[in-house]
Amino acid sequence: MRPYAPAIAAPLLLLFSLLRAVPALAQAAATPDALQRLDTHVEAVRREFDVPGMAIAIVKDGQVVLERGYGVRETGKPEPVDAHTMFAIASNTKAFTAASLSILADDGKLSLDDRVIDHLPGFRMADAYVTREMRLRDLLVHRSGLGLGAGDLLFWPATTYSNAEVVQRLRDVPLNGGFRNQYAYDNILYGVAQQVIETVSGQSYEAFLRTRILQPLDMRQTRYNSDYLLPGDNVASGHAKADFSRLQPAPRMSWSNVAGAGGLYSSAHDMARWIRVQLAGGVYAGEDGTERRLFSAARQKAMWSLVTPIPVAEPKVEALKAARPNFLGYGEGWMVSDYRGQKLVWHTGGWPGMVSRVTLVPEQKLGIVVLTNQEVGAAFNAVTMQVLDAFLAAPPTDWLAAYAALVAKNQGDADERWVKLQAERDRKSRPSLPLARYAGRLRDPWYGEVDVTEEGGRLVLRFSRTPALVGDLSHWQHDTFIVRWRDRGLNADAFLSFALKPDGAIREARMEAISPLTDFSFDFHDLRLTPVAEDSAR
Repeated sequence: MRPYAPAIAAPLLLLFSLLRAVPALAQAAATPDALQRLDTHVEAVRREFDVPGMAIAIVKDGQVVLERGYGVRETGKPEPVDAHTMFAIASNTKAFTAASLSILADDGKLSLDDRVIDHLPGFRMADAYVTREMRLRDLLVHRSGLGLGAGDLLFWPATTYSNAEVVQRLRDVPLNGGFRNQYAYDNILYGVAQQVIETVSGQSYEAFLRTRILQPLDMRQTRYNSDYLLPGDNVASGHAKADFSRLQPAPRMSWSNVAGAGGLYSSAHDMARWIRVQLAGGVYAGEDGTERRLFSAARQKAMWSLVTPIPVAEPKVEALKAARPNFLGYGEGWMVSDYRGQKLVWHTGGWPGMVSRVTLVPEQKLGIVVLTNQEVGAAFNAVTMQVLDAFLAAPPTDWLAAYAALVAKNQGDADERWVKLQAERDRKSRPSLPLARYAGRLRDPWYGEVDVTEEGGRLVLRFSRTPALVGDLSHWQHDTFIVRWRDRGLNADAFLSFALKPDGAIREARMEAISPLTDFSFDFHDLRLTPVAEDSAR
C-alpha cells in the first residue's frame, strides 16, 4: 500500500484529557470544542487525500472513548459513515488468524512449533528442505524464502481457485531467498494457516472464527468476507483513483480462497471490541459478566514478540524522521516497533478501494483503529500519528503535511521513472512477428494459463482464472508490449515481453509492472510464461 496534507496541528491534548474521563460509548457528553478539534483534523485529512469516508475508534484503559464515522459510504451518495459501517479490513485479518492458531494451541490441539506437514501431509514448498522444516509459526512471520507478495495472483484480484487449489499450487511458487533468512511479506502462507485451522478444529475457518472469536466478543458487525455481507448491511464501498488520478468506486472483491490472509469486513465499533481484548491480554467479559479468556497470556506475549527483524530504512522525506523507529519487525500476525520510547504493536490492511490501520500501545493500554474507503495509506497514518502524539504528550508534528510530502515524493518518483522509460524507448522498432504469431495460450507453473488472442486487429491478454485481468496490448518496442487493463482502477499496467527461439517461435514471455506505485500483490514478475502446445491446450 502507498503511504502519503495543509497543516492542521491543533492540539488534541485537551480533547483526550476530557475523553479519558468519559465512560465507554458516552463521548457525546464531551463533544463541544475539544471533540471538534479532532473532527477538524480528520476532515482535513479526508479533503487532502480525497477519502470519501473514514471510521475511527479509540480505546484507553479498557474503555472505548471514541467511536465515530466521517464522510460517506460511497461518493455521490448520501448515506453517511458511522461507527457501525463495515469496511474491508484486509490484512488486519492476519491477527485473527494468529489468534485462531493460539486458541487451538491453548486447547492442546497443536503447537506453533509443530511442522506444517504434521497437520497437512500434502503441504509442499518449492524446496524439499523448506517443506520438511516449515513450522506453524513460520506461516505467520514472513521469513519463508518466498519473495514479496509471492503467489498473490492466485487470489488477487479475485480468482476462481479454491483455497485447496491455492495451497496446492504453492509448491511451484518460486523461492528467492533463504529459509528464515530475511523478511518478505506474503499472504499465501496465511491461506495455509487457514487450512491448518480447519483440519485441526474440524470446522470451516468461517465457523471457527464465528464460534470461537466473533460470537464470544459480540462482534455482530463483522463478516467473514464480502460473500457473507447481508442485504441491508451498513457497508462502505471502496474507491480507487483510476490511472492514479480519477476517483471512482472500486468493484467489491472477495478473498474466499485465502480469507485467513485478509478476508474480514468489520466496523470501528467491532474493532474496538477486538482491541479491548488484545489490550487486556486475551481477557473479556462473558454475557453473564464473568471474566473469560480468549487466549492465554503466554500466547498473547508470543503474538506480540518480534520474530522476524526488518531493516529500518531512512524516511523518504525529512518531515517523517520523527516517525522513524529504533527497531522494526514482525511477530505472529502483528508488526512490532517503537515510537517515542513506547512499544507499538500494529498492522495495516490494503484492499481494492479500502485501507486501514490498527495500532496498539500496550504500556499505555491505548488502541487506535482507522478504517477508510480509499486506497491511500497516508490518511490512516496522518490520523494515527496525531492521536498517538496526543496521548504520549509528544512535541507537535504536522503529520498531515508530512504524509502529503511523502505522497508527492512517491508520485514524483513514479513520474520520473515514466519519463526515463519514454526517453529510452526505441520508437522506430517494430515487432519481430506479425501480431497473429504472438497469439496463443501461455502457461506459468504456479498461476496456470494466460491467453493472448487477436481481436479486431489487436492483441488481448486474459488471465484464465482471474476475470478482472483482461487487458489490451499496445506495442512498446521490439517484442515488448504494454498491457493496459480494461479495469482502470487496478493501476497495474504492465510490460509483456516475448523472447523468441532462433526459428522465430515464442520461447517464453515475462511481465513486470510499469509503475512503482502498483501494489506489490500484482506479482507479475514471478511469472514464467511458456507456450502451450495445441494438443495439450485442448
